[in-house]
Amino acid sequence: MYRVTLFTIALVGASALAIGNSMADISGSAHDFSGDAWSSGRICLPCHTPHNADTTVAGAPLWNHEVTTSTFTVYSSATLDATVGQPDGASKLCLSCHDGSVAIDSFGGTTGTTFVTGGELLGTGLDNDHPISFTYDDALATADGGLHLPSATNSGLGDTITNDLLFAGTMECASCHDVHNTNNNSHLLRVSNAGSALCLTCHNK
Repeated sequence: MYRVTLFTIALVGASALAIGNSMADISGSAHDFSGDAWSSGRICLPCHTPHNADTTVAGAPLWNHEVTTSTFTVYSSATLDATVGQPDGASKLCLSCHDGSVAIDSFGGTTGTTFVTGGELLGTGLDNDHPISFTYDDALATADGGLHLPSATNSGLGDTITNDLLFAGTMECASCHDVHNTNNNSHLLRVSNAGSALCLTCHNK
């Protein structure tokens, strides 16, 4: 019983520390809405909730935000070897604010009125943006000839591209951008793009 209690205390403490670190990273970033009246000072609630979460959303814990139903025009090019689908997974959650069809403050079952504007507004035309929601594997890299093998190339974050930057093997918005601003890079980038470092993580140029 004593050992179980100590383990429980340690686990709760570690979880609290992880949450605290995440909040410190989000604090002051582009995703910190705690200063907006509609957030009631709560930094996590626009995306996550401890109760009554949207259980239809997989891969995002305790999701609380309305999800976009838009159909998107996706990127295409004569030089593109990947098959690009409609935004899915993490990308669809990002676009649930950034496509402009869903208000930032549409969460917890309420319909908001505050929408993304300016350069952060991508709309539904993604044909001039980096492709997302496509499988990036060694077969694609070999066929393309200008990509690093994701299973063998270091991401700069401690492991391979496959393990650190892809989501079930697919390239998504969150492959390049970290919604929680963990590394405190500009534009919420997962890796600094100084000297095009982020681009060159995947592109063999």
